[in-house]
Amino acid sequence: MANKVRSIEKVIEGIEQDEGAGARVRRSIGNMERRNFNPFLMFDHFKAKGAAGFPEHPHYGMETITYCVNGGIAHEDFTGKKGIIYPGDLQFMTAGKGIVHSEMPIDGPNGEPAELLQMWVDLPAKLKESPPRYRDLREWEIPRYESDDGKLLVKVVSGKSYGVESLHNLAYTPVHYYHFILKKGAKFSQEVIPEWNYFLYVIKGKGLDLNGTKVHQYENVFFNRDGNYIEGEQTDDDTVEFIIVGGEMLDQTVVQHGPFVACSRDKIMEVFQNYQYAQNGFENRKSWKTLISNGVTQDMVDNQLGGNLQEREKTRKEFLANQANKNVNDEL
Repeated sequence: MANKVRSIEKVIEGIEQDEGAGARVRRSIGNMERRNFNPFLMFDHFKAKGAAGFPEHPHYGMETITYCVNGGIAHEDFTGKKGIIYPGDLQFMTAGKGIVHSEMPIDGPNGEPAELLQMWVDLPAKLKESPPRYRDLREWEIPRYESDDGKLLVKVVSGKSYGVESLHNLAYTPVHYYHFILKKGAKFSQEVIPEWNYFLYVIKGKGLDLNGTKVHQYENVFFNRDGNYIEGEQTDDDTVEFIIVGGEMLDQTVVQHGPFVACSRDKIMEVFQNYQYAQNGFENRKSWKTLISNGVTQDMVDNQLGGNLQEREKTRKEFLANQANKNVNDEL
């Protein structure tokens, strides 16, 4: 098809509300205005501090993608997996046939609340009974593009932007994920797959012009599937940060009840029964003892959760050194 810029279907501002155990959440998918956006079931921008997080809770038939903006988030589940993601990191979790987990915040460097973006993505029907799994993507593993004038930066979490391709396919449902940072006067152009759904969410800043529509912090822009590009320009003096996310649409019925997502009401009832009786994927529910649901201590960070910042910095430097050596060898 000839190149065409997508038009805007709708702009929704995420209104802050309480969620979990006192976390403050701005939800722009999964609310009354936008029930879902195939294949996306929910999108939250949330802040949480101390014990105000998301203690143990179940999921079925879906994936979560969590992006840390500030602070950190500790996670654990009833299979024994534990860990932490810090600013710039992402976590991809597949609930599959059933998982119970906890997600609790770690304050930022100056005591400010943790800040994160999380989306729920539907799983294809044939994969809803997959075993649960986690994949973490560290900040330094994400390829990036920066313009010569320094006004445009793109972190390519998944997909391709300005000739830079992501390194990993981390979700079962195909998803593209780009983090843009634009200074005043910077323009961007992102190619998209015509058949996929895409949205653009403003993390911070204002004055981003999308074909004459200016959007600001906490607004989520949903695009029509009528083009193969998304374009815009930053018009405000302040820097703007936003993500563009796209997903392959799934041709299936969505029946959702809270954290359980199936393709029929009968299956939802079956999943509730499995959870209640700790069977068929939820066997560990009754015996699991959560570590972090009452809050995360520094001792947990340094020991059980493997989140020591000195060790993290060592790992980052080793990765970058290996990448530098690889680049030298590739040039020889």
